[in-house]
Amino acid sequence: MRPAIRAARAEDLPELVALDEVCFGSEAWSAGAWVDEFERLSEDRVILVADEGRVVGYAVLLVPPVLEDVVEVLRVAVTPAERRTGIGGQLMVMALDRCAGRTVLLEVAASNESAIGLYRGFGFGEISRRRGYYGGGEDAVIMRWREET
Repeated sequence: MRPAIRAARAEDLPELVALDEVCFGSEAWSAGAWVDEFERLSEDRVILVADEGRVVGYAVLLVPPVLEDVVEVLRVAVTPAERRTGIGGQLMVMALDRCAGRTVLLEVAASNESAIGLYRGFGFGEISRRRGYYGGGEDAVIMRWREET
C-alpha cells in the first residue's frame, strides 16, 4: 500500500515528535518546537505527512507569503523501516508542487548520501557548504532548486 501524502493534522503531533526523535536523535526538535510549527501552519508552515494508517514520513516547509522569497525545506524524514521505498520521493513531489515558480533551499549533512541523491534527482544542486555545522564537525551541504519554466 502506497502512503497517502496529506497535510498534517493536530492528532499527528505525537507521531511526528516520536518519528523526529528516531530519525534525528539528539538533533530532534522538542515537542514544544513541534507545537510551535503547528501554530504557524496558517502563516508560513506546511507540514506534509506520509500516512499508512500511521505516520511513516514527513516534510516541513517554510513558505513565506512573498513569492520572491525562497522556500526552505526545514525537515524531511522517513521511518527507518520505510526508507528506500519511495516515500521520501513522494513527499518531495508534493512539497515541490507547493513551490511552483519559487526557489527552494535546503541543507543536508554531507554524509547523508541517500538524501543528497534524492535531492539531486529532483534537480537540487549544491550551492555552498557550512563547514563544521553539525556535531562532530560535519559539513552541511546547502542545496537549491528552481522550477524550470
